Amino acid sequence: MKRFRFHDSPVLNVQMPLWRSRLVLVLMLLGFLAIVAKALYLQGLSNDFLQQQGERRYEKTLVLPATRGKIFDRTGQVVLASSVPARAIWTVPEDAQKATPEQLGELARLLEMPLEDIRARLANLSRNFVYIKRQVSVDTAQKIAKLKIPGIHQQAEVRRFYPEGGMTAHIVGFTNIEDRGIEGVELAFDHLLSGEPGTRRVIRDRLGRVVEDVQAAIPPVHGKDLYLSIDAGVQYDLFSALESARVKNKAAAAAGVVIDVKTGEILALANLPTYDPNESANRQGKALRNRAMVDTFEPGSIMKPFTVALALDLGRVRPDTKFDTGNGKYRYQGAVISDVSRNGVVDVGGILRRSSNIGMTMISERLTSQEMWTKFTELGFGRAPNANFPGVAEGRLRPWERWRPIERATMAYGYGLSASLLQVAHAYTAFARDGDMVSLTLVRRQGKPTSVQVFSPQIAATVRAMLDEAAGRHGTELAQVQAYRVAGKSGTARKLVNGKYSTKQYRSSFVGFAPVSDPRIVVAISIDEPHGGVYYGGRVAAPVFSEVVASSLRRLGVQPDAPLEPVLAAGPDDGVPR
Repeated sequence: MKRFRFHDSPVLNVQMPLWRSRLVLVLMLLGFLAIVAKALYLQGLSNDFLQQQGERRYEKTLVLPATRGKIFDRTGQVVLASSVPARAIWTVPEDAQKATPEQLGELARLLEMPLEDIRARLANLSRNFVYIKRQVSVDTAQKIAKLKIPGIHQQAEVRRFYPEGGMTAHIVGFTNIEDRGIEGVELAFDHLLSGEPGTRRVIRDRLGRVVEDVQAAIPPVHGKDLYLSIDAGVQYDLFSALESARVKNKAAAAAGVVIDVKTGEILALANLPTYDPNESANRQGKALRNRAMVDTFEPGSIMKPFTVALALDLGRVRPDTKFDTGNGKYRYQGAVISDVSRNGVVDVGGILRRSSNIGMTMISERLTSQEMWTKFTELGFGRAPNANFPGVAEGRLRPWERWRPIERATMAYGYGLSASLLQVAHAYTAFARDGDMVSLTLVRRQGKPTSVQVFSPQIAATVRAMLDEAAGRHGTELAQVQAYRVAGKSGTARKLVNGKYSTKQYRSSFVGFAPVSDPRIVVAISIDEPHGGVYYGGRVAAPVFSEVVASSLRRLGVQPDAPLEPVLAAGPDDGVPR
């Protein structure tokens, strides 16, 4: 066999053309020059640009949150809302893959979260920052830190705390997870409470840890504290009285308002059912409803004093004008107007004291629809009161041109229009003062309040005397208070159910003021759907009014204006007015 030597290979013996070898040499030289040029560019000419790009990836502007202002009651001694330290638990999902099942199980237990939810957050490997849970208590966060779970980190934040819980929930409201107000005073005064956040530019590593400050931080401007008109003691008394009455009467709901007649400050406002604003899971459903401000209803007999005052003011009736209400049944405009009992011939004060619908119908015949509509509008019905509170209801008062005679009659005794409990309480300040309605506020008032004259001082005094009798021994006895004279009116309104007035569902109310000699507070009470065997406002709401007035006047240091006498409980058949 013939053997070939390596240098005898035909391929190697092929001669390369000179131009090709030179081309290869030139290409190699150009490639080398390109590498050198790129190196010079990176290290010299574009150094500033690349440094900016690098800093952009690791430089962050941190928001320095402002501390939200506290909310106090009017005394400044009771904190209604404050911000407390908390922790946000977050993760780098890729790093957290090293966590053991035992560690994750304990984390789920401490955070009170389903383990599946935590695993779902850790499965998001494309992200370097994922919240697991925010606003965790410091105590819980410390227990989590001791677990030393890979990829699980913490950052400081704050959460809102409400020491009085459900008692003031409908007034104070609450904030969201970003510490912004979304209900109640927290929402209404969010601009004042929240302040202005500061900023801090820093360099952070991939774990989010601050490595270096880039420039001086801009400090935050902390929120201002807010002092409400609410008196925590009066609020407690009102809430407790409503709670007891709701249980006793097996009622669906209850609401109450206490207003300082002199200043227009709302001293207390409570609703049941309520909720705990500290528990986000409870912030839902009917418990959130601020019934005293937002819910509207047909007031019923508590509207009667306004119709009487209008008729007196226009000279259509005098206090001693007599009306024959007959046997308790009165046919009018094709309808039958009924009274609870046979009242016969009564004067104007007697109509209020006996709460006669027939008497009110007869008074309404001496008034025009336009006159009633104008006065009701002046009293604030059909428009929202200016109380600096979100969602305050305006109620419903139809244009007078649409009123039929029968509707004029029913509106005279509180049917055919709707209002909130706050609106009615506000209107009663005209009788507690010299015919002027004082402006309302939920914030501690500085200086003299404004007011609007709706009745003359003489008319206000006349109706005040009538309401004194209506809440006296010959009227609603259960509204009386030891050592104080009280004035007011009870109401029992049938509720509309499927377009018809129910004979089983009622709203029981009482609105009044005390002491009569120099009124200091207006108190309005509403008990919704009592099922304890009685439903008249004089039996259900009047005792709550009495209890709240007694405790409030003593707390406020108001001097008694009546001798101490035994207050007799009303008997079962004494015809307590509606």
